[in-house]
Amino acid sequence: MLGKLIGILHEVAPGARRVAILLNASSPLHTAYWAEGQRACAALGLVALRVVASAPAQLGTAVGEIVRQRSQAVVVTSDSMYFTERTKLQELMQFTRLPAVYAVRDNVVAGGLLGYGYDAAGNYRSAAKYVDKILKGAKPADIPVEQATRFELVINLKTARDLGVTIPQSLLLRADEIIQ
Repeated sequence: MLGKLIGILHEVAPGARRVAILLNASSPLHTAYWAEGQRACAALGLVALRVVASAPAQLGTAVGEIVRQRSQAVVVTSDSMYFTERTKLQELMQFTRLPAVYAVRDNVVAGGLLGYGYDAAGNYRSAAKYVDKILKGAKPADIPVEQATRFELVINLKTARDLGVTIPQSLLLRADEIIQ
């Protein structure tokens, strides 16, 4: 999914060559995210820049590092800390004036440019079905694991206007939600 997010960022900011990837080093997915980010950037001829924020107190320093590394665009990986700190993160990111994409819809609602990720509401509905089955006597080990099958693209046009970014028509047509 991170590769798809980087591809969408490249559609929106084709001139951006230096892409900061914001990672939480304390996350068990950190290594996988960084490897996938590097691979996706390399496939598009982009330079992946590793930026780490593993605690809310590190977000300001991380945004400073994004600027110091002369990043031209930013990818914020999916992480619970980035989700809970989305308002603070978005306030800090506004100062960079860089196009930033997120793996979680809520970051876009908070003012991010665009997001591509799994349909959280759909996943909650699936979880409710699992709970229902368990409450009716099913053994959790007997219930098949389901992966997300629906992903959503959310675009914040207000943020695009504020950044002076033109969203390609082809991307607007693919969007599941457009925030005015």
